[in-house]
Amino acid sequence: MNQTATTPELVLTVYKKLENNISQFRKIVNRPLTLTEKILIGHLVEIDKNEPQPGKSYIFLQPDRVALQDVTGQMTILRVMQAGLKRTAVPTTVHCDHLIQARVEAESDTKAAIYENNEIYKFLESASRKYGLGFWKPGAGIIHQVVLENYAFPGCLMIGTDSHTPNAGGLGMIAIGVGGLDAAETMAGMPWELLYPKRIGVYLSGKLNGWTAPKDIILYVASQLTVSGGTNAIIEYFGPGSKSLSCTGKATITNMGAELGATCSIFPYDQRMETYLRATGRNSLADLAKEYSEVLSQDNEIEKEIAEIGTNSRKYFDQLIKVNLSELEPQIVGPHTPDLARSISQMAEDVNKNDYIDRISVALIGSCTNSSYEDMSRAANIAEQAKTKGVKIKVPLLVTPGSEMVRATIERDGQMESMKAIGATVLANACGPCIGQWSRPELKKGESSTIVTSYNRNFPGRNDGRRETMNFIGSPEIVIALALGGKLSFNPFTDELTAQDGTKFKLDPPKIAPEVPEDGFKSVKDVYVPPSDDPDSIDVIINKNSTRLQKLEPFTKWDGKDFQNLPILSKVKGKCTTDHISPAGAWLMYRGHLDKISDNLLLGAVNAYTGGAGIGKNILSNNTESFPHIAREYKQKRLKWIIVGDQNYGEGSSREHAAMSPRYLGCAAVIAKSFARIHETNLKKQGVLALTFDNAHDYDKIMEEDRISLLGLQDLQPGKPVRCYLHHTDGKIEEINLKHSYNQSQIEWFHAGSALNVLQERENS
Repeated sequence: MNQTATTPELVLTVYKKLENNISQFRKIVNRPLTLTEKILIGHLVEIDKNEPQPGKSYIFLQPDRVALQDVTGQMTILRVMQAGLKRTAVPTTVHCDHLIQARVEAESDTKAAIYENNEIYKFLESASRKYGLGFWKPGAGIIHQVVLENYAFPGCLMIGTDSHTPNAGGLGMIAIGVGGLDAAETMAGMPWELLYPKRIGVYLSGKLNGWTAPKDIILYVASQLTVSGGTNAIIEYFGPGSKSLSCTGKATITNMGAELGATCSIFPYDQRMETYLRATGRNSLADLAKEYSEVLSQDNEIEKEIAEIGTNSRKYFDQLIKVNLSELEPQIVGPHTPDLARSISQMAEDVNKNDYIDRISVALIGSCTNSSYEDMSRAANIAEQAKTKGVKIKVPLLVTPGSEMVRATIERDGQMESMKAIGATVLANACGPCIGQWSRPELKKGESSTIVTSYNRNFPGRNDGRRETMNFIGSPEIVIALALGGKLSFNPFTDELTAQDGTKFKLDPPKIAPEVPEDGFKSVKDVYVPPSDDPDSIDVIINKNSTRLQKLEPFTKWDGKDFQNLPILSKVKGKCTTDHISPAGAWLMYRGHLDKISDNLLLGAVNAYTGGAGIGKNILSNNTESFPHIAREYKQKRLKWIIVGDQNYGEGSSREHAAMSPRYLGCAAVIAKSFARIHETNLKKQGVLALTFDNAHDYDKIMEEDRISLLGLQDLQPGKPVRCYLHHTDGKIEEINLKHSYNQSQIEWFHAGSALNVLQERENS
């Protein structure tokens, strides 16, 4: 039996527990329940007699499965080895999608990646076979698409070491991006701890039409909530409009909820999900979901009350957004942030007003967010219109299929040929340009350019490693239209193209596309390796002289002393994502080697004192040097140090290297105005104190050469402020208060030096 499969037996067990827990919980709250509550309560390790409080209570859950990708998965598996785990206790898979760099086209790029990353793939495959993990080979597809096609099921609770794990919410799941240590603990069978999230409701009415696509819904919602508006919240979509969206369209929306800082996003089970389950060969799961549909959707009274009364939403949601899909226009967001939105008809005005580069350098569609059969069919329809008129794209168009199953199917059914006919290049079934795995030798150093994508994230440096590149995000069909127009200001509603015969024409909106292929998805082979039936015979392959992999050593325990007179490595100004703290691109190859990757620490962070990126003052030499160089010198002198952050510090991906590297180089604490959820947890788990200003204006009091003391750490308690003293160079000492969100078990992580040390002690006891 496949240990990683989503079997009917597994699903039935989950549904019975959901029913039982929900029944108990109803007696406590005595009111209708949201879908978010049902799935969370249904996965509680133990039902408490008191209702958990959103944003305040910590709950312990038992996830149904874990998903790892080839970059973050390296560190997770190294931790599993360090902790002495023999076999994963929870169905887990590994997906090789992040290390394939986009250079030329799919076949050659995949071959190059297999050659260049051979030792990583061998390590991951051997470890997967030994520890009971399913291994998806390079070229099989992007983790989130493969999970949706093979493992996801309504009502499931899954965690994954990628921030876009919430993609599976399109199939009615609570799927949450986490750090690698969360995954390792869950794989060991430990309960998973979560701050009970707030709930944001999005009520959808009407129906999408014309050029408007599911992507436009999440781009609009992002503009309403901003990149931090969903922090510590689950976004629950519902209403009559939700039933009009395909399963994969829903997944596009839940995927990009990560851009709002949301814990995850979710849709209720409906006929569109059943259609997708049956199309992907999971009839038995569709039958079970249909039977248990009551626990897979919010109680009917909620939608009725909100639709009819409108004022009752506070009973169920901390915030409610209403979107009429019939009135929604196609959206374009960017540059440099996914919440800067405007309708396509306003783009030309914004180009002029903001001096954006109008000429598009490259257009890109696909990725884990928009590579479904439906997406590719709508994009291909626009391509067909151009082909009929003898028109080709004015700029390079790169297409990334989300999985080998989708790639093979659109090759069979003609969508791929339609896009190639107008000049598109098909890339590997991998993340590629979406995560910085993109070679662009045509650009000169420092050269600015505009790209348009159907991706999910557009922070500076995200796609091609160049902070000057401006990424504007839209739906695949809008991106194809812009590629044909060649300009960011091109409006397919009003602007004309010139046909081969010289006549003018406008593009028609894409035709309604099939959500699943009429002839079924094409089956694929030789993309998956199951766990070994004889794990003791498998040796995990790590070259002792490797520059890519490094066995982990435990971080040291806290010595019980206060942090006194610590220097500031960096006071960061403005947006500081995990891409700023631990850049991707060329650094991805070192994700399994903590020492090597620590050389990228804060290279993208903007120094609040100088405005320069990645550099600051070394207080030992008074020289201006790179942050990693300064940190290494401090570490050599056994001098701990502090990072000071701005709002929403650590937003973006789940990469725990942004917490591990500071810890490895001697960071004692990060003090910020506020944290992104995943990054705050990752810092805590690495033994770094994550603290926030009681008064955000105290951020301005911290000078470049100040020393900082954090006192009373022996008495660190939940809800108790931490005393902080700023020692200024003029001899004055200023006291400020710092807050934290630690609970008692998280304080234990700090005392032990890391959460992994706690896990290791338990495994060895």
